[in-house]
Amino acid sequence: MRRIVMPIFVVLSMLAATGGCGRLSSHPVVVDAKAEVERNQRVLALLAGPGGKVTCSPKVTGRANETDGIAAMEFEAAGPKGRGIVVVEGKKLGKDWSVTHLELRPDGGGEHLMLTADLEASTGTDTPKFDPAAASSTSAKPAPPPPADIEIALPPGAPSP
Repeated sequence: MRRIVMPIFVVLSMLAATGGCGRLSSHPVVVDAKAEVERNQRVLALLAGPGGKVTCSPKVTGRANETDGIAAMEFEAAGPKGRGIVVVEGKKLGKDWSVTHLELRPDGGGEHLMLTADLEASTGTDTPKFDPAAASSTSAKPAPPPPADIEIALPPGAPSP
């Protein structure tokens, strides 16, 4: 009996591992990230060169939690001139996922390419930016004045203030 259980466990473990990668590779955050990486001019210049093409690996690692609505994943991108790791993070608002962070980390320790703003420009999405000079969008009502007289009753035997 033990001889049968061990191979079944190994096969099920392998299926679970490959199924997990497959699900992550089709996650909306990864699909959007891969599309941007493959068409982004800065990525093409760094990894592919003139007329070259960048391809993304189907192997995706990380996690996407439907309950928390948070995703953080990585995959490899490569071209004729080089390769690197793409890091993508996303947030689920309602039923829709959106990319909140996208960067390429080239092999060899080169400078990271921050691609989040490029993705927003190409897809027309807009991540709100913090502007300290912007006026508040909420109407600020002044707080009501405190009461004029406040009486504090201490229990018997307590020292006086």
